Amino acid sequence: MAGTDRTRRRIAAVVSVLGEALITAGVIMALFVVYSLWWTNVLADREARRQGDHVRDNWAKAPAATGPGALDTKDGIGFLHVPAMRNGEVLVKPGTGSGVLNEGVAGYYRDPVKAAMPWDKQGNFTLAAHRDGHGAKFHNIDKIKVGDPVVFETRDVWYVYKVYGELKETSRYNVAVLDPVPKESGRTQPGRYLTLTTCTPVYTSDYRYIVWAELQRTEKVDAKRTPPKELAG
Repeated sequence: MAGTDRTRRRIAAVVSVLGEALITAGVIMALFVVYSLWWTNVLADREARRQGDHVRDNWAKAPAATGPGALDTKDGIGFLHVPAMRNGEVLVKPGTGSGVLNEGVAGYYRDPVKAAMPWDKQGNFTLAAHRDGHGAKFHNIDKIKVGDPVVFETRDVWYVYKVYGELKETSRYNVAVLDPVPKESGRTQPGRYLTLTTCTPVYTSDYRYIVWAELQRTEKVDAKRTPPKELAG
């Protein structure tokens, strides 16, 4: 009988230790989720605002003769505005590696297919951003619909695009979506395109979600930086 009691006590002790370990692991996992999905957003948004303010300060100080290409630096080339995503302005910088995107910005591709710039006469201005964590600038990409406006702001020009196509899921290795003429979108002739890319489904990086837009017009930036009508309200 005594032996049975000792065995029961040992089993109870093991179960107690195991239970405490599982609770601790659960707390650690919960903290990790909070860090990944909330705190990294806080830090990234703070850094993105700082960098965005720096870019606008540089614009204000730049000589009038400075062209858009001369402003293409590591500090950022302009700001993306997508009303359907309800995320305000998004600073755009060179590169799509985690070191860039983790700063809460969007990046334009330099490889495997080099992005055209909005001011180029033709090509595909291809962008990427995180969908979750680190600012999650493209979290609401699924809210974008065909016909929606997308506006890119540089120091001197507003570039106004219109969404014409989307691909809700494709392989992460499908680099054809970045081609100068994105034929998978239905276009077959050179033009001035814009492509947004991010991970999907939400909270994974298994596939890519793609949105395509085409330039409709440009507007010169006035002294008050009055936004185009697509951004009014």
